[in-house]
Amino acid sequence: MKNIAQLIGEDRKWCSDVSTESSRRDSPAPQPLFLSLPRHARARAAARFPGGRRRPRAATIRLLAHPTRFPASLCRWRRMASSSSSPAPAPAGEPLRQKRILSSKLYLDVPSSKAPVVYSPAYDISFLGLEKLHPFDSAKWGRICRYLTREGHLEKKKLVEPLEACKEDLLVVHTEAYLNSLKSSYRVACIVEVPPVSLVPNWMVHKKLLYPFRKQVGGSILSAKLALERGWSINVGGGFHHCSAEEGGGFCAYADISLCIQFAFVRLNISSVLIIDLDAHQGNGHEKDFANDGRVYILDMYNAGIYPFDFTAKQYIDQKVELVSGTKTDEYLELLDNALEVSKSRFQPQLIVYNAGTDILDGDPLGKLEISPEGVVARDEKVFRFAKDQNIPLLMLTSGGYMKSSARVIADSIINLSNKNLIELGNQLG
Repeated sequence: MKNIAQLIGEDRKWCSDVSTESSRRDSPAPQPLFLSLPRHARARAAARFPGGRRRPRAATIRLLAHPTRFPASLCRWRRMASSSSSPAPAPAGEPLRQKRILSSKLYLDVPSSKAPVVYSPAYDISFLGLEKLHPFDSAKWGRICRYLTREGHLEKKKLVEPLEACKEDLLVVHTEAYLNSLKSSYRVACIVEVPPVSLVPNWMVHKKLLYPFRKQVGGSILSAKLALERGWSINVGGGFHHCSAEEGGGFCAYADISLCIQFAFVRLNISSVLIIDLDAHQGNGHEKDFANDGRVYILDMYNAGIYPFDFTAKQYIDQKVELVSGTKTDEYLELLDNALEVSKSRFQPQLIVYNAGTDILDGDPLGKLEISPEGVVARDEKVFRFAKDQNIPLLMLTSGGYMKSSARVIADSIINLSNKNLIELGNQLG
C-alpha cells in the first residue's frame, strides 16, 4: 500500500502531465453517444449512477479531477449524469422555503459604522497542504483584506463578519440528498477536484474545507441585504457559480448565488435580479437553478472552450457572450460595453449580483484569456458604474482566480472603485 505522501506526489505529476496535454485542445470535447439517446433512455442510464455508487479503488480515485484536465473516456460517467439531467424542481415547497428563510439568523443587523465589505478569517482554507493540489488560491481572500487594511484603505474593524450557513439555510436551495452526499469524502473530492481528499475522514473534510465554504455562503447571503441597504456590497469570498441545487463541481460545493437571491426575494421584498457573471467559466450552477424563473435575468460572458461545457445549462442563459481562448483586453471590454447596453434595454432589476472572477487574467492556467490587470480593474469599474448610473444596488462576489496575483488585482480594483467614488470605504488615503 502506498501512503498518502506517495499518492500526493503521484497526483502532482499526473495533473501536470494531463494539464499539458489538455492545453493543446482548443475545442470542447465531443458529446458522448449517450446524449443521442431518447430522453427516457437517458434518464434510465443516468439512474445507474446514484450517489451510493460503489467506491472505486484508490488508483481510480486519483484519476478523478477537473474534466478539462481529463481524457474524455475517464470522466464519461460524470458528463453523462450531468448533461442528461434537466433543472431540478425546488427541493422544498414554497411555504417551507419561506419558513426557513424567515427563521434564518444570517441577516445580521450591521451598524452604519462598518463598511459593506464582508469577510471572515475563516474564509481561507488550510487543509494539511492538500489545498495546494488544486490551482485555486485558497488563501486569496485573506490577502485581499490584508492589502486593503495594511495600506490604509479600509480599517479592519470596519469589515463585516458573517455567520456560517447552517443546514436549514442550505436547504432553501439544496436537496437533502445533495447535502447528505457531502458526508462522503469521495464525493467532496470530486467536487473540489483534489483526489486525495477522498482518503481523509469526513469530519475533517467538513471542518477544514466545507466550513470555510459555508462561512462564505453566509457572507453572500448577508451581502445581498447590505447591498439593498447601502447601495453596494462586496463579499470578499463566494461566487460558487458551478454549484446548483443537486450538483456541485469546479471547486463549488454550495450554491451561494442561488441562495442569496432566494433569500432576497423573501426577506428584501424584491422580484427581479440581474446576474452579471464575468468569471472566465460558464456559470452553469445558477443557470440551472433559475432555468424557468422569469424574475432572474442572466448575462454570462465566458470562454466557451473550457470547463464546464454544460450545453444543457446554456439554453437558460438570457444573454450569453461566448469568448475564445486568447481574447485580449480591448476586445473584451468592448464586448462587455455592448452586453451591458443590451441588458439595460431588456431587463430592469432591483438587484445586481456581480460574479467578478479574476480567472480572466492573462496567464491564468484555467481561464485561458489574456486580460491585463488594468483590464480587470476597468471591467469592475464599468459594472459598478452601470449599476450606479441606474441606481441599482449591486453585490460583488470574487469567484474564480487561479494565480497568486489575483488577490493583488482584486484589492487594486476595490481601491480604484473607492477612488472613483463608486463605493465608500470610509477610510480613503489622502
